[in-house]
Amino acid sequence: MNRLAILSTHPIQYNAPLFRMLAADDAIDLKIFYSKKSEQVRFDKDFGREIEWDIPLTDGYAHESFAASTQSGSQALIQAIEAFQPKALLVYGWNFSGHWKIMRHFKGKTRVWFRGDSTLIDPLPFWKKWMRKALLNMVYRSIDKAFYVGQANKRYFLWCGLNESQLVYAPHAVDNEFFMRDDAARRLEALKIRADLKIPEDATVFLFVGKLEPKKQPDMLCEAFLGMQDGTDAHLILVGSGELELSLKQKFGHHSNIHFVGFQNQQSMPIWYRVGNVLCLPSKGPGETWGLAVNEAMACGCSAIVSDRVGCAEDLIEPGYGRIIESSSTSGIANAMQREVVQSVDRENIKQHIGRWSISAIEKALHSEMNVM
Repeated sequence: MNRLAILSTHPIQYNAPLFRMLAADDAIDLKIFYSKKSEQVRFDKDFGREIEWDIPLTDGYAHESFAASTQSGSQALIQAIEAFQPKALLVYGWNFSGHWKIMRHFKGKTRVWFRGDSTLIDPLPFWKKWMRKALLNMVYRSIDKAFYVGQANKRYFLWCGLNESQLVYAPHAVDNEFFMRDDAARRLEALKIRADLKIPEDATVFLFVGKLEPKKQPDMLCEAFLGMQDGTDAHLILVGSGELELSLKQKFGHHSNIHFVGFQNQQSMPIWYRVGNVLCLPSKGPGETWGLAVNEAMACGCSAIVSDRVGCAEDLIEPGYGRIIESSSTSGIANAMQREVVQSVDRENIKQHIGRWSISAIEKALHSEMNVM
């Protein structure tokens, strides 16, 4: 039996479907080790509230949690991984309490794999870039292989000193089946929401989904939306909460075609994506390393407008599936939105497109590497 240990910080909605899929693989004996206790992550400071997901995050796979930020917790975590005796240890992210220490501890004792989505997209002063490269060259000496999520992430790993033979493609993905299923029923629910918001069935609806925070530029998106209307009956829906929520509502809440609907839990998101036609992610960064909301939206048939500072742009955005805009240009966003209003989007074609980015592709990459060890 191939034993695979995975180290992550805490249960995350994007990872749970993959962990369940791996646990169901008869060729893999899986155990997840979390470096944070649940009480450490219950409050999300960016959303400004406690988050309780309405989908199971820890069902279907073996797991154990530790407080790796303490000396005793870190040691207990190491001992638990050692007792499991994995053939490989997959670490999600290094810059968390205990993670780099564990990578160094197990280097040479078992195969140390790494999963992260960092990029070089965000500009840095030369001296900061030099210091970052020196540190990361040292960090990644502790791993044997890295599973990269896309092209920007691959360039990052190569810049950090890894070579091609150490890199394995495992695309960033969401549970496409969860978002694609029950399409007819969810479309009916979406039409009801449109009616409640006084949005015509044939109107183009732009969606913003995520934390209302400066790096995602929801304020610029609202300005761009107002600048592109010119008599069109388009609407903008902002799904999420965060530090900018109050100021955005004060500035734009009186516009009848801009709708603030607050935080929506995971079960309702496939319906909200069907309310919309186009997802907008105009982030300026730093740290928009991928943008999994784009995967989610495309799995529901939405096209996407994303900025050139979003990690998924060069992978997911192709003609017919969306547009890439400059992160600093309000007029660029407005022009892209205007073009999406007049363009007919084939929702089924977009669903087929995003099917190449699936959790089964991640599982196959891991399974393949387990088999060659």
